[in-house]
Amino acid sequence: MLHPSIFPFLEELRENNNRDWFKANKHKHDAARAHVVQFTQALFERLSDENQLDHQKVFRVYRDVRFSKNKTPYKSHFGIGFHRIKPQFRGGYYLHLEPGKSFFGAGFWGPNKDDLLRVRKEIEMDPESFEKMATAKELTQTWGAMKGDQLKTAPKGFDKEHPGIKNLRFKQYIFTKEIPDALLYDKNFGQWMVDHFNAIRPFLDYMGEVLTSDLNGESIL
Repeated sequence: MLHPSIFPFLEELRENNNRDWFKANKHKHDAARAHVVQFTQALFERLSDENQLDHQKVFRVYRDVRFSKNKTPYKSHFGIGFHRIKPQFRGGYYLHLEPGKSFFGAGFWGPNKDDLLRVRKEIEMDPESFEKMATAKELTQTWGAMKGDQLKTAPKGFDKEHPGIKNLRFKQYIFTKEIPDALLYDKNFGQWMVDHFNAIRPFLDYMGEVLTSDLNGESIL
C-alpha cells in the first residue's frame, strides 16, 4: 500500500512549484521519495522473477525545462520504471503516482528505427498473429485496447491496402490503465499489479521473440 504522506506532499508541490518552496521543504520530498522507493522495492520483489525484471527505478523530481514552454522546475508526480532483462526480454512497465491521475503502463514507448521496422515486417508477413496477441481476451479485458501514436497512412514501403494496415500505422505499442487513488491504499493493490503483469506478459514475450529473431524466426542473439 502507498504511504499516506506521499499524495499530500505532491499536492503541496503542485501548488508551490518553485525553487524557494522546494528548498525549504526538501525534507518532505526526501521522506516521500523514501516511501516511494520502499513501495517500489516491495512490488519489485513480488513481481521480478515471474516477469523477468532486471531492476526498477524511481525517476528524479527535477524537470528538464530547456525545451519546454512549461518552466515549472519540478514534477508533481512520482514516476517508476520497471525494466526487463535485456536483450532477451523486451518492453517495459511504468507506474505513475499522482493524486487523481495515477496510471500503470506497459509496452513499447519509443522503439528505435530498427525495432519498429522489424515489428512492421512481422505484421506485414503475419498480420493475424500480431492481431491475435494484441487483442487477446485476457489482455484487453484487463488493460483495454492497445494505444500509441500512429501514422495517418501506411509507413514508407508498406501497402496502404495491406490487411494489417491498422497495426502497421502504429509507432508505439502501449497499454495503459488508470488507477483510482483508493486502490493505491488498498491491501489488494499488490494483487492488482500481479494480475496486470500476468495479462500483458504474453504480448511482451511475443514482441520480444519478434525483436530477437530474423524474418525466418532464427535467433539473432
